[in-house]
Amino acid sequence: MATGLRVAPTILLIILSCWTSIGGSTYVKYKDPKQPLGVRIKDLLGRMSLAEKIGQMTQIERSVASADVMNKYFIGSVLSGGGSVPSQRASAETWLGMVNDFQKGSLSTRLAIPMIYGIDAVHGHNNVYGATIFPHNVGLGATRDPELAKRIGEATALEVRATGIPYVFAPCIAVCRDPRWGRCYESYSEDPKVVQMMTQIIPGLQGQIPANSRKGVPYVAGKTHVAACAKHYVGDGGTHEGINENNTLISRNGLLSIHMPAYLNAISEGVATVMVSYSSWNGIKMHANRDLVTGYLKNTLRFKASDIQPFLQSLITSIIHGFVISDWQGIDRITTPPGSNYPYSVRTGITAGIDMIMVPFNYTGFIDDLTNFVKSGVIPMSRIDDAVSRILRVKFTMGLFESPLADSSMVDQLGNPAHRELAREAVRKSLVLLKNGKYGEKPLLPLSKYAKKILIAGTHADNLGYQCGGWTITWQGLSGNDNTKGTTILDAIKVTVGKTTEVVYSEQPDAGYVSNGGFDYAIVVIGEPPYAETFGDSMNLTIAEPGPDTIRNVCGHVKCVVVVVSGRPVVIEPYVSTIDSLVAAWLPGTEGQGVADVLFGDYGFTGKLPRTWFKSVDQLPMNVGDRHYDPLFPFGFGLTTRPIKA
Repeated sequence: MATGLRVAPTILLIILSCWTSIGGSTYVKYKDPKQPLGVRIKDLLGRMSLAEKIGQMTQIERSVASADVMNKYFIGSVLSGGGSVPSQRASAETWLGMVNDFQKGSLSTRLAIPMIYGIDAVHGHNNVYGATIFPHNVGLGATRDPELAKRIGEATALEVRATGIPYVFAPCIAVCRDPRWGRCYESYSEDPKVVQMMTQIIPGLQGQIPANSRKGVPYVAGKTHVAACAKHYVGDGGTHEGINENNTLISRNGLLSIHMPAYLNAISEGVATVMVSYSSWNGIKMHANRDLVTGYLKNTLRFKASDIQPFLQSLITSIIHGFVISDWQGIDRITTPPGSNYPYSVRTGITAGIDMIMVPFNYTGFIDDLTNFVKSGVIPMSRIDDAVSRILRVKFTMGLFESPLADSSMVDQLGNPAHRELAREAVRKSLVLLKNGKYGEKPLLPLSKYAKKILIAGTHADNLGYQCGGWTITWQGLSGNDNTKGTTILDAIKVTVGKTTEVVYSEQPDAGYVSNGGFDYAIVVIGEPPYAETFGDSMNLTIAEPGPDTIRNVCGHVKCVVVVVSGRPVVIEPYVSTIDSLVAAWLPGTEGQGVADVLFGDYGFTGKLPRTWFKSVDQLPMNVGDRHYDPLFPFGFGLTTRPIKA
């Protein structure tokens, strides 16, 4: 008996040693999911060196990332820029392998803090070949359907997770006040109320925040959802003359009543991150604006102006606990020219309250400069700890510490047929019927499926790249039908009409051909070529040639419906009188069948203009509620049709 008692403590020590040693590491609180979130964050933060903390604040582009880089510099995040892919037409499995390779580098560090991979999934998983491409935000704004936006968020999250990625730089909740802005299609509407409504995409992306959850705390519901990012904070849609990254000239009350409301919705819905805008407000760069980033976004978020909606007043003192991220080389643009005084940009951006810097290439320069500022006392450690605590909170909330490596269980979600059906529904609901029949004549729409011979014309009728617009496969978008999978409007028409209907396609027919062709009617599909950001800024907003010629040649000689594929209203007034029916299709994405569904009456037109359609660019900026409001088609306009019963 006595001998047994002497042996027992030894055995107990061995058991305890085994229990506290898993993979060579002792039990620590931050690795225990049963511990409260605050305890885990505090425990991990207390173990981190300055280098490990600054690494967490650093986001780099995949093209300069590797497992070794992740390990050596403790990098906290990696991203894909627009069009940055592991290989052309990369499969979901290829994406998974790349992301996991970077992650393994992070997990091999002393504290094994997982990195978070981010990507622009702004209308579906738009960088990835074969993904479902949904209508751009301007089209979704035309639907006025927040529940649809939520379902699109859910589908997008699944497709992004299919490639092993847990974080998206979406949604853009800008309020575009001038269609000359090259990012206007990324905005749901000129009306902040519509933009607020469509923030329901956030609980779609992240999962529905539980009813008893505290407001303003980031929430991501497991491995089938992703962290979202409300962008671009704040006022990016109100720049002077719509010039991208320019100056928003507006009073504080104007900024808060027009451009801020959707951020309160986003934060209330548990958005995990907020991205800062390139633009300025009354001459102060947003990336340098400590008053609005730290003072307002992080600490105050309260409205005192009497004209603010009661709903917003009810969110008083809501505090964001997610992290604030810069835009691509955003701090570089604090100086003119960009990057001309990078140490100053680092100090100013971090002091303003930005937590994670999208570097994306010169990460050693960023790390060195920030390290020097902290060691010299220019930037206090409390600012670093605030940033890192926020980043860790999001990572813990997402479950990255428990499941850092992605698996292949969801690869079949990429381009899922159910998601394509959802995108087709979104296209149907986004179409806005602006005109239907010339004066005194019978409406042309819905079109007969059983006409003898019809003409399809225009540059955008058979061009999937044009249909999708910018931010599709590449940053600026592409022309042609081989860049991803989808259905063009022409192909959709061919499968919708009756078997005996002859469909003739001529991209740019001359007037004589149209006159002598014996066509019952024509469908002309024209619009803008793809573009993104500054490349889309336009002072004239004209339809790209040969669009106007095609309208004249076709609509002057046969009954015609003109479908405008564009990211915004364009100059159409000179041609309206010659057009029988006019449809705004925005940028519908890969599912062109949704256009044919409505043109031929399987579904009715229900979309409403998300923004004012001007007569002339000389009127701009012009938004609903302005004193001298004289539009061609007003905000909210949209004719309706009824489905034809089969």
